[in-house]
Formats: sequence, structure tokens, C-alpha cells
Amino acid sequence: MTAAVEPVPLLAIVGPTASGKSDLGIALAERFAGEVINCDSVQCYRRLYVATAKVPLAEQRGIPHHLIDIVDPTENFTAVAWAERAREIIADIEARGKRAFLVGGTGFYLRALTTQFFAAPEIDERLRPRLQRILQRHGPEHLHRMLQRVDAPLAEKFAPKDWSRVSRALEVYFSSGRPLSAWQADTPEVPTEFAARLHYFVLEPPREELYDRINRRVDIMVANGLLAEIEQLVAEGVPLDAKAFNAHGYKRFVEYLRGERSLESAIEQMKLDTRHYAKRQWTWWRAQTNTHWLRGFGWEDRVIADASQAVQLLVGASQTQGG
Repeated sequence: MTAAVEPVPLLAIVGPTASGKSDLGIALAERFAGEVINCDSVQCYRRLYVATAKVPLAEQRGIPHHLIDIVDPTENFTAVAWAERAREIIADIEARGKRAFLVGGTGFYLRALTTQFFAAPEIDERLRPRLQRILQRHGPEHLHRMLQRVDAPLAEKFAPKDWSRVSRALEVYFSSGRPLSAWQADTPEVPTEFAARLHYFVLEPPREELYDRINRRVDIMVANGLLAEIEQLVAEGVPLDAKAFNAHGYKRFVEYLRGERSLESAIEQMKLDTRHYAKRQWTWWRAQTNTHWLRGFGWEDRVIADASQAVQLLVGASQTQGG
């Protein structure tokens, strides 16, 4: 009887912002003949640099990087669109005998790669900023109560503080007049071929050290001209409500330019937003399967060694099964 062949592992280097994902991704790509596929939503946008942490070409150490600088700031680049491109690139990399490393912190992008979503309605883009203002003024529990009124079955599945998924469900309802749970019932989500292949390497540095690094990095971004970059883009015709400006690294400075807060407030709120984002990222990865947790920052020799050993075990096991 022929043994079942294990799927070839697909490796994702993930974790909270500022944890060193790019450093670890490049180190592993060097060791395992790999190429990097970006899965950070902000790095997909052209002409945004200061708050994106894109790795400069000179620091990529000859490792090819894909899906960086691929869309304009005004484009509504969805997770599904990213996944479609990522599938093509993964196939090309593997056809050349190389290994793909997915590197970034946007968990929903990877979910779009591993899940065949339901047939979603077209979303009214004006809804998202409105829901975010409600979130900021009244908190996530208020959004959850809104969802209970329009889609009670789905509200039961989401925690009140899971504002990201609650907001998405509200967007679907108010765009289509139909609950998200009804859309899902018509076309249930099913796993794709990548679901069994994907292994997450999750960076988990000490929380206080990470938060300190986030705060210092925001100060560096401001000193390096974050506000001037936004002003230049606006001067070139990018509107303040552009999709790219909704990212946590840009949103508060857009509010400053609109006169909605002071510059000092924008800086402090950006730090708080980024720390909260890091917490949400950890929560997301804890809900995934096939996870390998790495206690430290991605540039640390010990972390690189631990990750390399785990990758070697995965690669060796798949090669043995395949042989």
C-alpha cells in the first residue's frame, strides 16, 4: 500500500509589527534557497515608504521580494486580489525549485490564501471610515450591539471586542441589505489546497520590549518625514480618503491634516494604535493551527537558529514522504 504523500510545506513568517519578520524571512530564504512574498497590506502600495518598513533593495541580500509596490494608493486592493497574485507567484517559485516564504503581518491575506470565501457583495467604501468613527467614539461593544440587531446569529459567534470581524459583517449588511450569515449559508467557506500546506512561524518577543520598540520607531518615522510624505502624495493628487491612508501608520496624520487633532496627538495616537495592532496580531495567530512560536525578535541569532531547525524538520519530513 502506497503511503500518503505529505504536502510540500509553505512557510509564513508572521507576528506583530516591529518584531523582525523581514529579518527572519531573509535569513531563512538565504538558508533554504527561498524567495520572499510580501503579505503586509501597506507594503503593497507604491509611493508609501516612511511608515511601511519596506526592506531597501540594498538590504535584501539578493533575495527576490514579491508583491511590494504593486498598486497605487487610491486602489482598493483586497485580500482576495492579493491571494490570487500570491498563488501565481508561489507556483512560479516552486516550479523553479525554490521555496516560497510568506512574510508579513496581515493575517487576513493568508486567510484569503487558505480559504475559498463566500460570494461577497460589493462593499460601499464609505462605510468603513464611518464605522471606525463609531468605534473610536463609542467602543467595540457598541458595534457589536449594532450587529446583534441586524445579524444576531453572527453576533453570537463574535466576541464584542472582535471589532474587525464585527465591522466587516456590518459593512456587508449595510452594503447589501442582507446579513453576512445569509451570504455564508449560500456559499460556505471551504479550505483551499494551501490550508494543509501552510505553517506559521510566529515571532513573540517580550511584550514591553516590543512596545518600547514600537514607540521609538514611530518617533523615527516622524523624524524621517512621515508627514511630509503624506503632504507630497496629497499634492500629487492622492485624496485624504485614499485606501492606503487608512493604515494605522498614516491615518492619524491624515486626521491632523484635516484639523481633527494636534500633531502631538497624532504621534501619541499612532503609538497607541500600533501597540493595539500588535496585540490583535498575536490574538489572530493564536487562533491558527500549524503554528511554531519563536520567543524573541526575528534578527536574534537564537531565533534564527530555532526557526531554521524547525524548517529543516518540516522540509526533511516532506521530502522523506515524497520520496
